[in-house]
Amino acid sequence: MIRHIVFFSVPEGGDADQIETGLSILTENPHASVLEIGRNTRSDLYDEKVDFVVYGEFEDEAALAAYREHPLYKKSTALVRPLREMRMAADYDTAKAVRKARLKD
Repeated sequence: MIRHIVFFSVPEGGDADQIETGLSILTENPHASVLEIGRNTRSDLYDEKVDFVVYGEFEDEAALAAYREHPLYKKSTALVRPLREMRMAADYDTAKAVRKARLKD
């Protein structure tokens, strides 16, 4: 499974509700097994730059690629890109992820 995590920030004076509406279009994309849009709760003590998180799970790289090519993804991108400030994304294969640190004796 591929996890897709994207962080967005809203510029000062920007319209967070409009960005959320644009990002919410992604939840209708049929290629994601899970797709969530969340507003940052700002509970981190050190960084307040992120306003939204997009979290997605995909069966494999092909499903993620199909998601990115879907018209709903393109529609969301066209609406959100001119409104957002920062965008930072990461994808990783859960089968290769470190799940628990093991201490050596």
